[in-house]
Amino acid sequence: MNILGQANPWAGIAVGEQLASFSPMIVLVCTMLAVVLCPVIFGRRTRPVAAVAAIGIVLTFVMALRVAKTVAEGGLSGLSTDPGAGLLIADNLSAWYQIILTIFLAGVTWLWWIGSAETERNAPEFFVLLLGSALGMALMASTANLLMIVIAIETASLPSYAIVGFDKDSRKGSEASLKYMIFGAVCAAIMLYGASLLYGLVGSLSVADIATYTLAQFGTGGNKLVLCIALLMFFAGIAYKISAVPFHFWCPDAFEGAKIEVTTWLSVVSKAAGLILLLRIVLTFCAAVDVPAAMGQLAPLAWTIGIIAAVTCTFGNFCAYKQQSVKRMLAYSSIAHAGYMMMATAVFLHPTVQEHYAGVTALLTYLIIYLFMNLGAFGVTALVSWDTGSDNIESFRGLIRGAPGLAIPMVICLVSLVGLPPLAGFIGKWWVLVALGSLESTLGWFLVIVLVANTLFSLYYYLRVVVQMCLYDDGRPAVRSPIGGIALVNICAIAMLVLFFWANPLKTTTDRFSQNLLQASTVHSPVEVTLASGIPRAD
Repeated sequence: MNILGQANPWAGIAVGEQLASFSPMIVLVCTMLAVVLCPVIFGRRTRPVAAVAAIGIVLTFVMALRVAKTVAEGGLSGLSTDPGAGLLIADNLSAWYQIILTIFLAGVTWLWWIGSAETERNAPEFFVLLLGSALGMALMASTANLLMIVIAIETASLPSYAIVGFDKDSRKGSEASLKYMIFGAVCAAIMLYGASLLYGLVGSLSVADIATYTLAQFGTGGNKLVLCIALLMFFAGIAYKISAVPFHFWCPDAFEGAKIEVTTWLSVVSKAAGLILLLRIVLTFCAAVDVPAAMGQLAPLAWTIGIIAAVTCTFGNFCAYKQQSVKRMLAYSSIAHAGYMMMATAVFLHPTVQEHYAGVTALLTYLIIYLFMNLGAFGVTALVSWDTGSDNIESFRGLIRGAPGLAIPMVICLVSLVGLPPLAGFIGKWWVLVALGSLESTLGWFLVIVLVANTLFSLYYYLRVVVQMCLYDDGRPAVRSPIGGIALVNICAIAMLVLFFWANPLKTTTDRFSQNLLQASTVHSPVEVTLASGIPRAD
């Protein structure tokens, strides 16, 4: 048996269709090559580089929409449970993430243009690193194979190490980059060792094969120690991308030391890629269950993810409580929100909701909402810090008087991060609560209590910034911001209001998407790449 897959999974599929299925990633690669060539053609000018990158991002978005449309029309299906499949997968989950990825990539590019375009002399290098990390994250959402998972995480991580320390004149940035790289290397080594153990046990690199083997071992009640250790070590790499406790240590230092547009980038898409990869693995395990009654075998995995999620959100909120730097506060806040979203993944694994779509719907919706509210909050922080030279909480004092075009969006985004109505953040947390409540189990009610308690606790540090902006005024000069920056943060604020009042259509859309995704997870996908090699099993 081939360790990577069947000999000809593409039989009967035209080459053009095969390439079109992965066109968003192909366009990203072509954009990177074009950006590299820009200095040869245009010299070190920034505008042509930014224009080429922007065109590439728009084309990537169009290609992702095209793949999503093909999925909606039934042209592609989802996960395969066939042995060895899944080196690359083009399905509705990968297409959905690529759409989110390119939207956020456009927002970060916009933010970079506002703050750094006039002074940045290394724009080609910056965009190559940014697009390279985006490519790795797109790959993370498009695979169910151990080999490609490791490659994808490293493809996303290596450019991220460099881009965090991109400002060579910043001592904090260099220190943060070094810490990020060392911690990432350790997590990668742990993950790779776990993957090697899993291959030694199963004889296949396919997550589907590993899921089948794991469920068989749990069903027979045999010795599972080595298997559990291998799974936990492999999960370390995914937890590192999500910033789940105890693999979160890189996050605050990297976020504080990096340029704020880089911090904005890593705060959302890195976690989203890890969560989508985790969701795909969870779906693969669920698809490997032969009968509904066997779903109980996944309960230990549900409890593991649930407890890690609870610890992650609690730790993130407690650390954010005492921060004076708004950027560092938002870094710890992002750890807390990663915990909230992990709770939705735990829901889907529980045997009492095997036929429900609440967990998947809650996770996907939360990610959409989190994109806008985090981009808005970091955007205002960037604009204030660029003008005042500091991101300390006192820099926001009296902002409602001096720059209401920044203060109002910041209030909206922070209140949405808390999860209060009438803003979209409330919808995201509400659907997670509904999904947890549908468990009707000890795990569900435990996570409900943790989520509500953490939401109440987070009120303090979010509203502390609001109080500084609205209730204090020390007569400082008004913050001056470019119109493009004001437009960006106000678009994010408006999105928070629109998504709240558009909650029912949004839920209908995500419900339909979740149903299609879960139905597709039990059938063979015609659009998967596997390598036809003669390497035998490890048995």
